[in-house]
Amino acid sequence: LVSVPACCSARYNLALLACFGFFLLYALRVNLSVALVDMVEPNTSLAKNVTSNVCPEHSSTINVPRNTTGEKYSWDADTQGWILGSFFYGYIITQIPGGYLASRIGGKLLLGFGIFGTSVFTLLTPLAANLGVGYLIAVRALEGLGEGVTFPAMHSMWSSWAPPLERSKLLSISYAGAQLGTVVSLPLSGLICYYMNWVYVFYIFGALGVLWWFFWMFLVSDTPETHRSISHAEREYILSSLKDQLSTQKSVPWRPMLESLPLWAIVVAHFSYNWTFYTLLTLLPTYMKEILRFDAQENGFLSALPYFGCWLCIILSGQIADYLREKQNFSTVCVRKCFTLIGMIGPAVFLVAAGFIGCNYALAVAFVTISTTLGGFCTSGYSINHLDIAPSYAGILLGITNSFATIPGMVGPVIAKNLTHNNTVGEWQMVFYIAASINLFGAIFFALFASGEVQDWAVSGYHLHRN
Repeated sequence: LVSVPACCSARYNLALLACFGFFLLYALRVNLSVALVDMVEPNTSLAKNVTSNVCPEHSSTINVPRNTTGEKYSWDADTQGWILGSFFYGYIITQIPGGYLASRIGGKLLLGFGIFGTSVFTLLTPLAANLGVGYLIAVRALEGLGEGVTFPAMHSMWSSWAPPLERSKLLSISYAGAQLGTVVSLPLSGLICYYMNWVYVFYIFGALGVLWWFFWMFLVSDTPETHRSISHAEREYILSSLKDQLSTQKSVPWRPMLESLPLWAIVVAHFSYNWTFYTLLTLLPTYMKEILRFDAQENGFLSALPYFGCWLCIILSGQIADYLREKQNFSTVCVRKCFTLIGMIGPAVFLVAAGFIGCNYALAVAFVTISTTLGGFCTSGYSINHLDIAPSYAGILLGITNSFATIPGMVGPVIAKNLTHNNTVGEWQMVFYIAASINLFGAIFFALFASGEVQDWAVSGYHLHRN
């Protein structure tokens, strides 16, 4: 099989456009965590008097005319927890239907409209907040519905676009956009809140999402066969590399799929990884504000640092994973297991350490950054293992594992908020402990039961193909 150069190829164009799409998705998801700090009346979080004796205030305040024109709401800590968690209630519903629909109507429309819908609801967020907290929770849940189909739809597209030995590279480029979206939107949202008004956080990112949708609908196609401008050589290369891997049967083999241990290995790993990821994603700004006492401007940049590390790590580890499989003849399963172990045990260790360094800001930020960065290895680990074990059903499998993996997004922040009512360092250590032990369990489970081969039930006629 002659590989076709990557530069300007249709498959890498798809990866880049997808990267921008996921960039916007995460920007739309995260912006509320930052804006919320500004939407709530300062006296409604009672943590002020408790915090002051833990760490000294940072007195590097820059006197800038801070914009205070944004509406303020009196929501208590529990209400804020519900607002932050509501997104995931919508998100979990559309995971499996998303995977199934993608295998029926194709990932392009599904992903396109998923992001388009999320953008429109983001534009409506300020209006919803004005109407009342119930409306805001509803709009966030609807955003979740829109985003829920996106990962399964993308996985489904890659099952027809990604040659097996380029999987780690192509998927890591497209999904790394998510980290980059977090990196850019955390500090940017902070700055927009600071200089303009929190409503613009939602208007700016929402408008960008709508703009991206036009490009996506025009430039992308579901399969190499239907692509307008793909070269003949590239089309042949992709199709011939996948010919033994895809199933032709129309019905989905639900039972053998759900009885498959390698699938459950991914479920457990995905759940465990997301517990840490979501707890940090939604609560890092709060932790830095209440415990480490950074003000909003510093906060945005420092909250973003961990995800920048993660983004770099995803891109690099994707290249390394495919290099090991292609050039060094490492088995797929060996690469997936090793990368998952590094990507889950590493973060657990540094997360626990972050709870024990008291008020040493530099170390706290460094440890949380290393923890999140190492998590990037998981993208070339369990995260794309669905495509190794059942390329034809990768979208559905991702829908299944991501449904389980959304639960931490719903319960993690709520549990963490409940454990940290007084915002003491001890309470936060507890939050970090729980996350680390869940991570550890997930890593071990995946290492024991994962597979790198296409499963019998995933190919038509059920005859085994070595990967």
